[in-house]
Amino acid sequence: MLKIQRILCPTDFSEFSERAFDYALSLAQHYGAEVLLQHVVRPLNIGYPEYALPDAVSEFYGELCEHAEDQLREFAKAHAPDGHPTRAIVEEGGVTERILAVAKEQSVDLIVMGTHGRKGFERLALGSVTEKVLRKAHCPVMAVRKPEHSAAARAKGTEPIRLDRILFCSDFSACSSRAFEYALSITAQYHAELSLLHVMEREPSEANLQAETEKLRKRLEEPVTEEARKLCKIQSVVRAGIPHQEIVRLAQDTQAALVVVGVHGHHALDLALFGSTTYRVIQLGPCPVFAVHD
Repeated sequence: MLKIQRILCPTDFSEFSERAFDYALSLAQHYGAEVLLQHVVRPLNIGYPEYALPDAVSEFYGELCEHAEDQLREFAKAHAPDGHPTRAIVEEGGVTERILAVAKEQSVDLIVMGTHGRKGFERLALGSVTEKVLRKAHCPVMAVRKPEHSAAARAKGTEPIRLDRILFCSDFSACSSRAFEYALSITAQYHAELSLLHVMEREPSEANLQAETEKLRKRLEEPVTEEARKLCKIQSVVRAGIPHQEIVRLAQDTQAALVVVGVHGHHALDLALFGSTTYRVIQLGPCPVFAVHD
């Protein structure tokens, strides 16, 4: 049985971080997990490494860290429901490095973080921190932008996030199999609907299209047990085209509240593939993306 016991949510106190914290709390409530709310204070001498910090600056830096701790506690108090286990962690150093270090030191099961996800230059679209964490983390990472539709509805007095429709994307690799476990688990936790998608990058001839599509649809459904079918509504979809475009299109068509994808290892070719599919879905998609490494 897949377990999520500890969730790390880095924050810079922006609206994107606030939204990510909503998702982290929602998942934590469903899985009975602890949330680690992290803020990283960067060294003041980061731009001038050749200079030692004078006492006055060191004192100011200490006050800055104390203020960050107070701000983090207030942030958690303002956004977390009463009684939910949330631990505030203030770190000093490089942002990406400390996020990855805390994830490892605390045996984190999931990182949930916000991203502005701006459209435009792909190498700049997510920001260096989110990009590096997505590429280097050895646990799943959920990248959150503000939803463009109401599938993940938020209403006063109700649960902040409802993941009612999950879209799982498969290329039939080992990491896709691992990602399917998370997709099915989240679907069951939220009593949601699950769509299984495979995108053919090369469309078969018209004579073979129907047979090939049916073959791939059956392959998509192979890991789905009868028990899983009783727990949630599942449909399988096979499309032809450019993977990230078809993923985004189906996410919009189904008003998906979450896209779950498998991300290959940490080699150069894998990262190139990551950049061309998962990265673009985060940029262009209408909902958060849950990326699972193999």
